Amino acid sequence: MKIFADSISDIPQSWIDQYDIGIVPLYVVFGETAYKDRLEITTNDIYNRVEATGELPRTSAPSPADFIAAFSPWIEQQNQIVFISMSSKLSSTYQSAMIAATELPEGSVHVVDSLNVSGGIAILVMRAVMAAKAGMNAEEIASMLHEERDQVEIEVLVDTLDYLHKGGRVSNLQHMIGSLLKIRPILRIKEGVVISADKYRGKTEKAVERMLHRITENFHKIDRDLIIVAQTLADKTAEYIKTALLERTDVKEVEIIEGGCAISCHCGPRTVAIMYKKKQLSYNS
Repeated sequence: MKIFADSISDIPQSWIDQYDIGIVPLYVVFGETAYKDRLEITTNDIYNRVEATGELPRTSAPSPADFIAAFSPWIEQQNQIVFISMSSKLSSTYQSAMIAATELPEGSVHVVDSLNVSGGIAILVMRAVMAAKAGMNAEEIASMLHEERDQVEIEVLVDTLDYLHKGGRVSNLQHMIGSLLKIRPILRIKEGVVISADKYRGKTEKAVERMLHRITENFHKIDRDLIIVAQTLADKTAEYIKTALLERTDVKEVEIIEGGCAISCHCGPRTVAIMYKKKQLSYNS
């Protein structure tokens, strides 16, 4: 069996190597030129180009042909594929993978809509990897992920409104007022869609502390195996969050990952995000 994800998952290279995870890259598009995410363009490349030109890139989904090319060598070796896609409500990546699945031998590819992005996908990927190691087959893993995807939570603290403004998600007036008042939004994923869930005014440290407080107060509802902290040019803040979580909770692992093209293109630099999975609570909980 082979577990695949798209590059929006931001899975660190160490995990890709250790667990033999396949990655299908999206495209980062500047003008008329498309670059394969992580292979032909990096997060720093994106920021440098935006700073130099003021031009904001867009992302483009892989084609069905891209998926067929990625999956076929593994299927020819009698492997089944579980592909965990970014939210179908944010990209046509899921649809492209589904089309590819119909072109390949029946039952060889199981496509799961994560309804998430970045580390939210990575958490599901690691669940799939561990389930495969435990002996679950592809169909069972896909079924498990469909049940668990709604338990994945993500909070994204955006440092500047500039990228949201350039991307058309914040009006000129909101951008002006927000910049003057130093307002930083918190974005969340709800039913596969990005929503603005909260706003913080003032220093980043204050916003981070409120995020941490919310997690520690509700930690009895959170799965203790893994919390992911994503960051873009915010290494110190990410390390602080990691240390605080390890000190204030009994979480087993906190992994810091670099936010890739999705966070870079839409949220901008100095963004931090926390991702985790809620427990499956019993009726007696």
